[in-house]
Amino acid sequence: MPPPADDPTASAASLRVPLVYPFEAPPQRGQSLQVLPGVFWVRMPLPYALDHINLWVLDDGEGWAIVDTGTRTDEVAAVWRDLFSKAPDSRSVSRVFVTHMHPDHVGMAGWLTRRFGVRLWMSRLEYMNCRVVLADTGREAPPDGTAFYRRAGWGDAALERYRVRFGSFGNHVHALPDSYRRLQDGETLRIGAHDWQVVMGSGHSPEHACLYCPGLKLFISGDQVLPRISSNVSVYPLEPDADPLADWLASLQTIRARVPDDVLVLPSHNDVFRGLHARLDALEQGQAKALERLRRRLTEPRRAIDVFGALFARAIGEGDEHLLGMATGESVACLNHLWHRGEVLREADADGVWWYRLAGQPST
Repeated sequence: MPPPADDPTASAASLRVPLVYPFEAPPQRGQSLQVLPGVFWVRMPLPYALDHINLWVLDDGEGWAIVDTGTRTDEVAAVWRDLFSKAPDSRSVSRVFVTHMHPDHVGMAGWLTRRFGVRLWMSRLEYMNCRVVLADTGREAPPDGTAFYRRAGWGDAALERYRVRFGSFGNHVHALPDSYRRLQDGETLRIGAHDWQVVMGSGHSPEHACLYCPGLKLFISGDQVLPRISSNVSVYPLEPDADPLADWLASLQTIRARVPDDVLVLPSHNDVFRGLHARLDALEQGQAKALERLRRRLTEPRRAIDVFGALFARAIGEGDEHLLGMATGESVACLNHLWHRGEVLREADADGVWWYRLAGQPST
């Protein structure tokens, strides 16, 4: 049955711009691609399963503003040097913007700001959290971290790999500058000849800064909105009872309210696209379906590692510690979301492992 004609939600959905990818291909290594006059797309390699990140270079009048920087690797540094050698004019880097603290975004920020003697522009929570995690470099894994993953159901071998790998964040991130310029939600920045508005998101990271330019109809979405994959929304040992999924879903609503559907979206991964609101709808619907699959799985008590099949299309093995860590964080985020809503009960067994079940279902 079609919705009634006066249903505003149905009317809005019917007018959504479908996802369209206006560029045939991303820029090649060591090259930039002009998105609009004064806006350039750079793609950097990543040493991960997700093998690239999109960076943006904006005409800033007397210089060039860089948005996000790539992970700290010799390969990324070589690509940056190659790009600088091919610069179309003598203008230098004017400032460095970082959307959030993850290594593929902030990794080269310290290197770039020191190389050009410019400031880092970043939100307060992202900058401070990055400094905290960098301080763990070389430190032994804390008992709280080991306990978190044991509660999730990890075995001894996976826990030992976690202990060995802990403190490696600094290997992927150059030391940050000791001061920065804070980005704040709702402020307007002048970058070159255009005004850009800061739109903060959360859930994927603590205080993720997106940038919206009404004059150019551009939206730099970072990792908050991606066209083909969903943002990683995870719980970490630092705040084991957090509900980042609620924050992320609220952020999607904020973006829908503050950024119109006619923008060209510049995401950190995949390709430049149009159809922002259609993508927001799809992300919300996909998350709702995942939570429903999770509810069905929780008719019997389950650990976090037991619900991977309900949430992920691929198998997650204990041998891939990076994938196991991400999957565990996302699973706990979904479980915590239902727990905070009162839909799920959480109980610890004699070994301290958390078991989750739908409220009203028997514990055994």
